Amino acid sequence: MHLISEIKSKSEVLFQDLLTIRRYLHQNPELSFKEYNTSKYIQNILKEHNVPFQNNVVETGIVAFIKGKNPDKKTILLRADMDALPIEEKNNVEYASKNTGVMHACGHDVHSASALGAAIILNQLKSSFEGTIKVIFQPGEELLPGGASLMIKEGILENPKVETALAQHVFPSMEAGKVGFKSGMYMASTDELYLTVNGKGGHAAMPAEYINPLVVASEIILEVNRAFMIENSLKATNGENIPTVVAFGKIEGLGATNVIPDKVEVAGTFRTMDENWRNMVHGLLQEIVKKVSDTYKVKSDLRIEKGYPFLVNDINLTNNCVTWAKEYLGSENVEELPLRMTAEDFAFISQKVPSCFYRLGTGNKKAGITSGVHTATFNIDENALKVGSGLMAYLAIKQLS
Repeated sequence: MHLISEIKSKSEVLFQDLLTIRRYLHQNPELSFKEYNTSKYIQNILKEHNVPFQNNVVETGIVAFIKGKNPDKKTILLRADMDALPIEEKNNVEYASKNTGVMHACGHDVHSASALGAAIILNQLKSSFEGTIKVIFQPGEELLPGGASLMIKEGILENPKVETALAQHVFPSMEAGKVGFKSGMYMASTDELYLTVNGKGGHAAMPAEYINPLVVASEIILEVNRAFMIENSLKATNGENIPTVVAFGKIEGLGATNVIPDKVEVAGTFRTMDENWRNMVHGLLQEIVKKVSDTYKVKSDLRIEKGYPFLVNDINLTNNCVTWAKEYLGSENVEELPLRMTAEDFAFISQKVPSCFYRLGTGNKKAGITSGVHTATFNIDENALKVGSGLMAYLAIKQLS
């Protein structure tokens, strides 16, 4: 209990600084892989608190090092992301984005501020644990190929070798003060689908002279929908039900009321939770496109841009984190989460080392803070920063005590 009270006390003392940090980051968002000023700002905070770090990892990324007693005994990793989204903010707050068309609508400002708080606390308590803690500030979570995959290629899991990893993510549908965990499979893989249907354009009044690519594209969409509706309880070769989503969100023909275009472009997403099934679906999608296109005697191309893998939380580590979170916050403030079909590039790390990706409650219904992530009115109850920094520090120390 002494450690818990000490961390809570330190997070309370840091709270005003974390507010300042979060609000600065929120006011000055930068898009994926362009987080130059964000990176400099975070580096300056680390310098102020004498936390050693390496910069220029994937250009804007940072790896901070906190070495306890016997630093070679074990190494763990804490991860935060830094990039923002191309969204125009609509919040009427003093710290609203100053960068037109760019907003921290997914809470990465919160992640970075919380990780900085955890790093500061851990650096003050480094005599309380054995081992090394790497705290990474990652670029480009929102954009393929994902900053996590690139940082792995540049060696963030080596020298010293990382044994476990933790990350947290804002959760506006959960009240601030609470956190949520899900052991085992948690989040889906994600692939981007780009379909081009090449028909034959012409005057809409002369159907004998054209092949309408809009009709072909519509038929392909309907065939895919019939085959992959999530309610179908799709099965892979092992006979198990595997959550699967295939959905198209964009169709562009650029014709007119009486003009049939030469081609139509369609974009969509495919998400699932099994790598064998993922590869099978790639083939099935190509078969559907070919079958429909052959029927209409047109040429179509389906480009599948493979994205993030599925995210799996190590069962033992996650169960331990649940126990420790209940110690720190009380059992009533720790919830079990369901599977999600959203995706996250921390999945690359979870595929390499035992990991735990958990949710940080940031909502406040009474205060009207309820907007979801990736919306122009997303905001947080800033009291969540106390839990975001303090709990992350506690979970790290418990692994190394």
